[in-house]
Amino acid sequence: IWLFTPEISLICAVFMNAKNWVTFKTRRRTLNQSERRTDIKCFLNLSCDTEKLTDMAVLKGAESQTPAETPWGAPLVWGDSRHSASRRAKFAQREIRIGLLAFVVGTYAQFIRRFLYSAETYFLPGQVVTYYILTDNPRSLDPPIKLGPEREMKVVPIAELPGWERLAHRRMTLLGNAIRESIDSETDYIFCADVDQEFVAPVRAEILGDLVATLHPELYGMPRNAFPYEVDEGSSAYVEEDEGDFYYTSEFYGGAVSEMYKLARACSLLILQDHADGITARGLEESYLNRYLIDHRPTCVLSPEYSWWDSDLSAHVPVHRLLSLGRQCESYNDKQREEHKC
Repeated sequence: IWLFTPEISLICAVFMNAKNWVTFKTRRRTLNQSERRTDIKCFLNLSCDTEKLTDMAVLKGAESQTPAETPWGAPLVWGDSRHSASRRAKFAQREIRIGLLAFVVGTYAQFIRRFLYSAETYFLPGQVVTYYILTDNPRSLDPPIKLGPEREMKVVPIAELPGWERLAHRRMTLLGNAIRESIDSETDYIFCADVDQEFVAPVRAEILGDLVATLHPELYGMPRNAFPYEVDEGSSAYVEEDEGDFYYTSEFYGGAVSEMYKLARACSLLILQDHADGITARGLEESYLNRYLIDHRPTCVLSPEYSWWDSDLSAHVPVHRLLSLGRQCESYNDKQREEHKC
């Protein structure tokens, strides 16, 4: 029996087993790492099998929803809305210094030039911007990229961090250190972005705020019980069933320098505590980010326009502004990965 449930924008298959339990079966794409795969816990505590129906299509609602604010009154930003135009006007007469920070380690060096070229075109055009590149291979930036007026790049050498998981465990500490040592005195706002992304449409001053988070494109519009929050009660990132409004991506977030330092410091302490206890959160850095943003709700929430990749689950949005090349590759099959040189 095929069942379409518009309330949760999913297609499910319903089966009766020998014990007369109803099972909903659906396919979800692996999120970033295999340990981050999450079962959609269907309503009424019905079980979900994510492995057996590999050919099933999972669909979002056809019409995109563009609410102007969150339940707690923070702006929910869609770049071409009149609310965003008002936000840009508010910052138009102010001299603002913005930092854009990216980690370039190991094989991620292959993405840095595309990232910077696209940022030069679309990220805060006309504003004073400093790129902070934390890298274990400064030579990956030779020859230097020519930047526009009032744009500069600062390379911050860091120790080699082999493996994505090790970087994920260290990023918050390194971010906090960079803010304390130089960024704090040089910028007003700092944004942290994964380097395997590409700006493809304007990202302007509408994104500025004290604490800014971006909605995960595959989980926007999904029911709360589909969010892959940390479920291990022993973890510092643990989220109870009645907590959480949205699920945020770690691909792009930022805010006022002082608020970002608080975030980086708090998350790094949570990560260190779990590491000491031998616990690895299911979403690594993203789990701690979401834990922090539950306790400290963002003052500005960016729509999935600002973090998007093409998959069966990704939300329909008016404009794609920042594309994740890395997560896009994860949605491909082996043949597609070879074709796109993932």
